[in-house]
Amino acid sequence: MGKVLGIATRKRKRAPMDTHSKANITFEKGVGNDSRGLIKGNRQVTVLTIEDWRIACQEINSDAPWTTRRANLLIENIELENTKGKILVIGDVQLEIMGELNPCGRMDEQVAGLTNALLPNWRGGVKCKILKEGEVREGDTVVLEAMFQ
Repeated sequence: MGKVLGIATRKRKRAPMDTHSKANITFEKGVGNDSRGLIKGNRQVTVLTIEDWRIACQEINSDAPWTTRRANLLIENIELENTKGKILVIGDVQLEIMGELNPCGRMDEQVAGLTNALLPNWRGGVKCKILKEGEVREGDTVVLEAMFQ
């Protein structure tokens, strides 16, 4: 079982990330009013693990905050590698993992070497489609389930 450690959104593309202690996840707006959530499809919510973030940062000798990755949710104790098609359950919220969230060159604009450090083993996190709306809070339990249990 995992836990939500952080929640972040941005108002528009390339805008700074804003952190929150709680946020609504909705079909219409994604996480809070995150600009990426307004785009329907397979990338409404992005999720990163603290364990993978720490490994990536250790490789490049960086202490950058997790929001540098620009993910919406930071979780712990859930292995995300090769989880396409599985469901992340956070309280009432259900997110279908649509695949690996590949890091882009924007990562190196922030921290040299970060793109390559996030490439192995799905370290860059996952992209998700919302299946069930609800509120998430820091400290909420996260469970990884197989599709259609």
